[in-house]
Amino acid sequence: MIIAIDGPAGSGKSTTARAVARRLGFHHLESGAFYRALTYAALRAGLPVERWPELEASALDALNVHARPADGAFRLFIGEEDVTEFLRSPEVTAHVSQMARVPAVREWLLSQLREAGRTTDLVCDGRDMGTVVFPEAELKIFLTASPETRARRRLAEQGVTDPDPAELAAEVERLLTRDRLDTEREVAPLRRAADAVLLDTTALDFEAQVEAVVRLAESRRR
Repeated sequence: MIIAIDGPAGSGKSTTARAVARRLGFHHLESGAFYRALTYAALRAGLPVERWPELEASALDALNVHARPADGAFRLFIGEEDVTEFLRSPEVTAHVSQMARVPAVREWLLSQLREAGRTTDLVCDGRDMGTVVFPEAELKIFLTASPETRARRRLAEQGVTDPDPAELAAEVERLLTRDRLDTEREVAPLRRAADAVLLDTTALDFEAQVEAVVRLAESRRR
């Protein structure tokens, strides 16, 4: 069974998917981690950002990025180095949308993501899991929340649990800019699949949103 969870930045896709996978005994596949790993590898290799649109499959292969299943999820590697812990740095976050818009990147990752779903039950999250990667997924969820709620969650991930109004406004603006980039990109834009269940988590605590997805999954498995 494949459960595809899509939604904008800060909507809680990854944390929700991870918890749902743990509850159901599935593997968690975070597509954003693959994009982030390629972004991190390109930055570390000194590839100029303005040249990224020209990248071809051979250049992406040379970055030597790959994933390995571990503890119900997937870890990202460059060669033999586990780089999973470095993928949410501010520099990577600032450039990942540019990497995601590169046509060769999308084609390069698509087969890897689909291969992961061939032999195991998955909860996957991203921005086009239900529309492009796994259009036949048994359950599709589109998570959303108000911009302010998403901004507070994103700041909390960075250790800012009580942001002042200026910090919050700046993060809201960053998320709205990210939304625009993600929805307007030519390659696999962010959009809700026609058969996806819309789940607004603005008024839900974390346990409630996880429980909502688990209930939907269990109903589809019967």
